[in-house]
Amino acid sequence: MAKIRSTFICQLCGTASPKWQGQCPGCGEWNTLQEGVAEAASSTRFQSLAADGAIHQLSDVEAAEIPRIPTGMAELDRVLGGGLVPGGVVLIGGDPGIGKSTLLLQAMTLLAAARAVLYVSGEESPQQIALRAKRLGLPAGKVALYAEIGLEKILAALEKVGPQVAVIDSIQTVYSEALTSAPGSVAQVRECAAQLTRYAKRTGTTIFLVGHVTKDGAIAGPRVLEHIVDAVLYFEGDTHSSFRLIRAIKNRFGAVNELGVFAMTDKGLREVSNPSALFLSQHKEPVPGSCVLVTQEGTRPLLVEIQALVDDAHSPQPKRLAVGVEQNRLALLLAVLHRHAGIAAFDQDVFINAVGGVRIAEPAADLAVLLAIVSSLKNRPLPEKLVVFGEVGLAGEVRPVQRGQERLREAAKLGFTHAIIPKGNRPRQAIEGMTVTLVDRLDEAVSAAM
Repeated sequence: MAKIRSTFICQLCGTASPKWQGQCPGCGEWNTLQEGVAEAASSTRFQSLAADGAIHQLSDVEAAEIPRIPTGMAELDRVLGGGLVPGGVVLIGGDPGIGKSTLLLQAMTLLAAARAVLYVSGEESPQQIALRAKRLGLPAGKVALYAEIGLEKILAALEKVGPQVAVIDSIQTVYSEALTSAPGSVAQVRECAAQLTRYAKRTGTTIFLVGHVTKDGAIAGPRVLEHIVDAVLYFEGDTHSSFRLIRAIKNRFGAVNELGVFAMTDKGLREVSNPSALFLSQHKEPVPGSCVLVTQEGTRPLLVEIQALVDDAHSPQPKRLAVGVEQNRLALLLAVLHRHAGIAAFDQDVFINAVGGVRIAEPAADLAVLLAIVSSLKNRPLPEKLVVFGEVGLAGEVRPVQRGQERLREAAKLGFTHAIIPKGNRPRQAIEGMTVTLVDRLDEAVSAAM
């Protein structure tokens, strides 16, 4: 028998090394090399992505507007940029049990009313999927099911059925007979995703790929998997909460960081049409340490309550804890608060929480976080029906943020009557029922709020 030659493959970038190393020579990450079977070059003849395989001048290519395919779920369409694009490949990742298969099964049953769809499952039998559809009360009569993990058989089934939309659940379970490594390995995931993508581009079929995630929350497999596909969606949510968030981190056909909000019920995922109400706590009266922020997720403004708790530290090292807000950003803002507003918290424990489990990455939350901290420290509630947004610089200035007019309109629509915003976001026209206070410095904002 021929000796099986092994190699060490990076689980992130797919770089192969003849011996184990602590650091990957390709991407520079540590402890990502794992031993596997050395794969020979694939002999599969790939077809061109273009219909004729010819070379064209960019000016000669007709850029026709391709109509989107609505999924029947408005929140999912929003994240996708308006619906499905023929020939597009969408990768959906998320923790086990978060609702990926449930969401796609609901979408497939809605699409099957007018289009041919195929649901390929490598993890569940057709009986299990039918049982879930029955439990959710879905009209699944026109959804074609296929339980298979062999890539060649899946491609043959796609050619036979010719669906407009297909689901592969999941890409980590699919394997190609041209490779000898196990399903889920770097080589198998890369090869299977590439062939499915080529099929989608050649035939115009929209394909959903379900991806497993690692313990760090990233999609398992090589990073090239996210480069191959057209859109990458992350399914987020707390296991102790019924609410689920779908966030687009890559989308060739729409805006990134778009957010869709769902609620998990006994009948599946239900769309939340007004997510701002989800992230706002209902207090009977104003409480210290609470400030409402207008954040922007893609094209959607959201109102989120930022809560702060400042208490005397009982140890030499005061605690700094932020949930939903970047931890290092909190330490930076506390230093700015001390230097430019004269409010010290070096001997206080500071805890920050964004209500509803939402994660805020944009710096527009700076001013709301600082005002919530000042409110808790002084034990004085902020004015009722007040919203805030603005980035705070190291020099103590309050910088403008994008889409200020849309943020104010959303706040006014939900009944807020006062706003503290940067001068650079001065409204182009008055907002009915809204009193706007413009500030240029952090100390001005603190004086206006308190």
